[in-house]
Amino acid sequence: MPMNADDIEAMIKAGLPDAEIRIEDLRGDGDHYAAYISSPSFEGKSRVQQHQMVYKTLGDKMGGELHALMLHTSLPK
Repeated sequence: MPMNADDIEAMIKAGLPDAEIRIEDLRGDGDHYAAYISSPSFEGKSRVQQHQMVYKTLGDKMGGELHALMLHTSLPK
């Protein structure tokens, strides 16, 4: 069963409470999403480390209920 955007956002927000998050359903199928995440927690981290931080918030949902997630991470402007 696919995940909905609100659940994805809630999981990320629980793990990165200071983050600004926007989730976009890329195909309208509830299975392919893009996540735009801006967080001060990313300060001093490489892009790979930032993505790892996000994947950690999603736990075992990634690759299961959440089939595809394109990540865009950044520091707040």
